Amino acid sequence: MREGIYAAVASLMATIGTAQASDAVIGEETTFTSPNGVEEKCVQIAPIPGGSYSKGDAKDEADYCGIDFYDASVALCPKTWSTSPGMMVYDVSDGNYAGNRAEFERNACKEGKSAKELAADDLAKFKSTMNAKGTSGTFAPSSLLYYHFSRYFDATVKVPVAVWRSMDAKMHQSEVAEPGLSLSGSRSSGRMNHEGWRTFAAADRDPASYLPTDELFTSDRKQIYGVLLSSPGHRYGSEINGTRKSGWGKGQNEDFQMTPAFLALRSEKSLEEAIAEGLRDGRKDRQIAKDLGEDGTPQQMVFWMKELTEIVLLDFIFSQQDRVGNIDFTPYYYWTEDGNLKSKKAKHHEPGDGSIPNDAVLLRRTNLNDNDAGGRVQYANFAKSTQMLEKLRHLGPGTYARLMALDADLKAQGPIYQWVATSVGLDNGQVEQIVKNTALAAGILRVSCEAGKLFFDLDPETYFVTGKVDAVEVACDSA
Repeated sequence: MREGIYAAVASLMATIGTAQASDAVIGEETTFTSPNGVEEKCVQIAPIPGGSYSKGDAKDEADYCGIDFYDASVALCPKTWSTSPGMMVYDVSDGNYAGNRAEFERNACKEGKSAKELAADDLAKFKSTMNAKGTSGTFAPSSLLYYHFSRYFDATVKVPVAVWRSMDAKMHQSEVAEPGLSLSGSRSSGRMNHEGWRTFAAADRDPASYLPTDELFTSDRKQIYGVLLSSPGHRYGSEINGTRKSGWGKGQNEDFQMTPAFLALRSEKSLEEAIAEGLRDGRKDRQIAKDLGEDGTPQQMVFWMKELTEIVLLDFIFSQQDRVGNIDFTPYYYWTEDGNLKSKKAKHHEPGDGSIPNDAVLLRRTNLNDNDAGGRVQYANFAKSTQMLEKLRHLGPGTYARLMALDADLKAQGPIYQWVATSVGLDNGQVEQIVKNTALAAGILRVSCEAGKLFFDLDPETYFVTGKVDAVEVACDSA
């Protein structure tokens, strides 16, 4: 069912307009030379004004832009699982395939997801735009937008680092696209993935066969471009992703709003009462009750509520059409020490691993990994069409303040507007969509604020330490 609707949407998108993204991006560049003598680029996109980046972000960006696709210790495999094609980049500096990329690509790539078990490490994933007929619909700049805007909002939800990268199209054809076409053709459940590889192989041979050409190829037509990122995590069940029993599109997005944390966000009661109400009503669905298990603690719920508000807001701004069913998590231990919150990533899914206090609490922190179906005007904005923002009754005060400031900047064509318009390769229509969606989001939440329907009480770290959060007063027209 999902593939059929996806294919119809992608077919429609492929026929609408000629507006297109491009390779005009701004940031710190690293260059590589392919065996064919083509100069490839990796670009660490300039930080968004006002963004809060960590040292880890900078390191990840530098690491990605340090990867030479043709080094003897690097192997490239086609991603032949899920709905969209991509390229997996592996470290083969150690193990049975040490320094032998050709043998790894010949023997290990056909193992699909299991290929990473045969490599020393999983370095990155390379994702390009793909909106041809019969494919699932992906847009490379979308991952860049989510990464940098999540840092602007100082988001609690974890969004992966992404950098811009180009690749010699002929090398992509021989190393990845042709093998991907061959391997995906044997997988009966991957029709959309296979069609993506068929399109890639044809486009690598003749760039003009893919339209709009500038969405996939650099201006010289010698390279394809996309993003490098890594998206580790474990997929949530229905407790966060919803039951999806109503089918792809608006149906499953309505189901998403019947999960415990989202129901709590919709409650007009105080935070404590909203949590209890969300858990009670959410557990009425047997599948959700089963998937939730014992994880519905108040501390977990406040983290989930804050993360969901950020997901909905980002998805609304970027017209994300493929969120539900694609939300992941990573387990972390949390505890307090001298009144301060401490955390450590868990090695396993059960308590007891690592040097942590005995009273540490294991929580699931949300990863927003799959962000490649936003940013394009032709995509369906399900956060908007199912009125997710209108239903929110709890929000973080910082999230609200940053949204209002963002709206003011975009309207005035300030520094953030200039960043959006010039840094990640968007066209005028795509920039204007972000401006309009931001204004609409700000207007919706401002109306709720002025009506006294928004509680600014989502502060999961304070809640964990103190066991309570009092709603704060916020100027509804703040900018």
